[in-house]
Amino acid sequence: MRVLLSLIIGIVIGIAAVWYFQHNKNNSQFHSAGEEVKDTAQSAGSALDEKLRSLHLDRESITNELARTGRVIRDKATAAGQAMKDATADARVSAAIKAKLVKDPDLSAWDVHVSTTDGVVTLSGTVSSPDLIGKAMELALDTDGARQVISTLQVKPKT
Repeated sequence: MRVLLSLIIGIVIGIAAVWYFQHNKNNSQFHSAGEEVKDTAQSAGSALDEKLRSLHLDRESITNELARTGRVIRDKATAAGQAMKDATADARVSAAIKAKLVKDPDLSAWDVHVSTTDGVVTLSGTVSSPDLIGKAMELALDTDGARQVISTLQVKPKT
């Protein structure tokens, strides 16, 4: 039940973020952040679909098994639940960091890209000074669900 609730909350957060960012299309930072949230949510959905297929939890497999045996049994159901929980958690972490970047006047959500896998956050893109790399990493580390932050941010002074 908690896994299903986590999945629903993650999807709602993703949809709300995409809706919010799409209604602020005039601001390129909002649009970029919205696109990254959307991409992260799609990636999480793809990972979940692949996990469900590998456990034969698709419609055809279930229908065939029900016809043959009258029941459906999967030994790795907890693994699928964990995959759902992890995928939504990663999407939630990325969305939370992107939202913090949008609010920060020194960091650009347009220039800093965020991806999260198994709680490991990767920041990429450019910032205008080395201090901002530290600020971006601190912002990411202060996000619930972020276990580790890796920065490949490059310093590119504003011209």
